[in-house]
This record gives sequence, structure tokens and C-alpha cells, in this order.
Amino acid sequence: MRIVSGLYRGRRIEAPKGRMVRPTTDKVRGAIFNVLQSQGLIDGAVCIDIFCGTGGMGLEALSRGARFCTFVDSARDSLAVTRSNIESLGTEEQSRVIAANALKLAARTDVLPPADLAFLDPPYERGLLFPALARLHSGGWLAEGAMIVCEAEKRYGGAFPDFLILEDDRAYGEVRVFFLRYASAAVM
Repeated sequence: MRIVSGLYRGRRIEAPKGRMVRPTTDKVRGAIFNVLQSQGLIDGAVCIDIFCGTGGMGLEALSRGARFCTFVDSARDSLAVTRSNIESLGTEEQSRVIAANALKLAARTDVLPPADLAFLDPPYERGLLFPALARLHSGGWLAEGAMIVCEAEKRYGGAFPDFLILEDDRAYGEVRVFFLRYASAAVM
């Protein structure tokens, strides 16, 4: 795997051994970031990469001009690889790694700003996407108007909490990508 574009373009990032992690391919990551970049959503953004695996999405965002990224995963191997990838790119000052279950993620503290851009790529077909999104909302992790990019299996039904507005839905092979806008006022 490589960083597709930006400051670290072409730099390799590692993935955990085995089949426990399904990293977003370079092609799909590139397509996602082309959509985000065309809307001016990356430069200076604060990001959160949930179910980060390799950290590839957050690191791509940092490469393309994001200001900061919080990486969250519960798997030790994924966290070790993410930390290694952060160090190899020299983005330690722009990164924070949190070992946590996305469904039990503690509320955001004032030390970290809310995210303008969130990435979620949970294990497929386990029903994790909806509750992880709900946890980000209830924990105060999202800035009003944040863009949330969710990856799911191609046949995912697209059920999302009421505080999210579906802006785009794209299929890339067996992967379905949803671009959602956070609108917390929609639930009041």
C-alpha cells in the first residue's frame, strides 16, 4: 500500500499480517479523496479515522493537507502498524492514537477539537456502522457540518442515524462508499 497523493505521495504504508484487516485499496482511497478534495474538505481539516486498521485513510488526509488526525482501533496489531506508519511518515505531531472499541469510545475531551472529516471502515456484515456513528455523535466527536465517509459491503442497506444526511453513494467493486453530512440539529 502507498500514499496516493500529496506531501507523502508514493510512500509505503504497512498493513498487519493476516486477514483480520481489510485495508482500503489505493484505487478506492484515491477515488474517495478526489471527491473530498474537489469539495475543498481536506486542507486544514481535523480528522478521525475509526476502525483505522493501517491508518491509511487518516494518513492520506494528512498527506493532502489535513491539520490533525485521531486514529481509533481496538486491535493491538492494527494500533502497532498505525503507530509505525505514523512514525515512518513523521506525522507524530499531527496524530493521536487511541486504543478503544469504537462502540464504547469515551466522550471527546477539550484537548481534541471535533472532527471536520471522519472515516469509518468497520468489519463488514457485523452491524457496527450504525452504532459507531451514534457513538461519534453522542461523544461529541463531530463538528457541525462534518463530512463522514463510510465504507461498507456492496449490498449494505444504507441505514444511518437521523443526524446524518446522505450526500453521495458510490460503488467501487465490492465496496460501497457513503458520503454523509453531520447535521446534529436534524435530531432536535
